[in-house]
Amino acid sequence: MTEEILKVAHLNKFYGKRQVLFDINFDLKKGEVLALLGPSGSGKSTTIRTLNGLEDFQSGQITFEGQNVIPDEKHWQDLRQKIGMVFQSYDLFPNMTVLENIVLAPTKVQHREQKEAEAEAKKLLAMVGLSDYAQSYPRQLSGGQKQRIAIVRALAMHPDLMLFDEVTASLDPEMVRGVLEIIKKLSDEEDMTMLIVTHEMNFAAQIADRVLFLEDGHILEDTPGQQFFKQPQTERAQKFLESMDF
Repeated sequence: MTEEILKVAHLNKFYGKRQVLFDINFDLKKGEVLALLGPSGSGKSTTIRTLNGLEDFQSGQITFEGQNVIPDEKHWQDLRQKIGMVFQSYDLFPNMTVLENIVLAPTKVQHREQKEAEAEAKKLLAMVGLSDYAQSYPRQLSGGQKQRIAIVRALAMHPDLMLFDEVTASLDPEMVRGVLEIIKKLSDEEDMTMLIVTHEMNFAAQIADRVLFLEDGHILEDTPGQQFFKQPQTERAQKFLESMDF
């Protein structure tokens, strides 16, 4: 039986009196890729952000690697060493080189040796085709290059789970492919456990082992990936796929 790495049970979230997530339940097994799909405002990004402590939740339980998550900042700081996250924005430090951006957390947070962290960073840069940019500054990079650096920075922490929140949303179409190829490589070659929020349906169809389809803060479907794209369980999901020209 494949090891369960994440379990979310009866999760509810409110902004003031307005409820935005309703009884969210799902699990994620080691090496699995789970795609969160749905229309804008359906709760996808809010859901994924609760898994890294960037959004609080009012009731329910998150279990990560068999341990119940205690929703306080100290506990989240520890968990973020195991849960990597890449956002729409790259959030690179503009006054640091690419290499300095990548090794900052491994050396300061995980207290790894500088030479070891730099050596690994260079290997990761080679993996994403950016070996020549180690001494460049973020302002010298394209959007697609910055996003690949953001992925490398997260991988340098040796996470057990990677979260991707619409990482191609702010990129020009010609830059999207390179970023998506890196994520697919992590799935195919590194067997990385991933949870992905995306509007790229063709990409999701290629990579997702399972799909959660959300609308208005509810999970309407939890379906194997290939089945979702060929024969979704709900009429709402079918209309969504048609609207995305899939």
